[in-house]
Amino acid sequence: MSLQPKPLINGELIDSGATLELGGNDADIVLDDVDVEKIAPKIFGSAFANCGQVCIALKRVYAHASIYDKLCDALAREAEKAVVGDGLEEGTQIGPIQNAMQFEKIKGFIAAAKTDGTIIAGGEVLNRAGYFVRPTIVRDISDDSVLVKEEQFGPILPVLKYDDVDDALARANNTPYGLGGSVWSSNVDRAYEVAKRIDSGTAWINLHFAPHVPFGGAKESGIGVEFAHEGPMEFSQTAVISIAK
Repeated sequence: MSLQPKPLINGELIDSGATLELGGNDADIVLDDVDVEKIAPKIFGSAFANCGQVCIALKRVYAHASIYDKLCDALAREAEKAVVGDGLEEGTQIGPIQNAMQFEKIKGFIAAAKTDGTIIAGGEVLNRAGYFVRPTIVRDISDDSVLVKEEQFGPILPVLKYDDVDDALARANNTPYGLGGSVWSSNVDRAYEVAKRIDSGTAWINLHFAPHVPFGGAKESGIGVEFAHEGPMEFSQTAVISIAK
């Protein structure tokens, strides 16, 4: 068996492969056995890379009740020390919102966070030209909030509490999106049992996104995959030669 390019007719590609990487509302399930201080910077980075304007960015955190307060505090510290500014300025870690429409949408999410939860870091627009927002951490918020139900695509992260991992999985999967998800634990085998129940195209353990493995969405988050060996196969046609002996 071999892979060949899709066929051409009159110089035009027919039956062309297509991949659609669409929106996501990626959930993160943090188990009760984690080292909070070790994982908090990684979770923060997974949520706020490119000011949170990444389809695969971590959008919701479900943390076990036993470590919930500690994780919220650690994420708040990461947010407070993050340097927000022009990307051309040395030392900047988080840049602006990309456009005015999204800027207004993020301000709406911040307003919802003040009503539906408790902002423990950020929540402010910088007093300078441009669409700059401090990275925002929100705790004590319910799954019914618009901030949890919708993809925020910006620098604001809700952190939700759970007691039972089955409940966390049900809540994480209760979305039309299914781009990615992750599980954090000091026990990889335990995390694996949880990760394989996340209803998304990809699930990671102790990280959120890895470009060397196939990546694609489930449900309304897209079709097909990118990266690795499987990515080019989306745009190829399998050719089979069968030989009788």
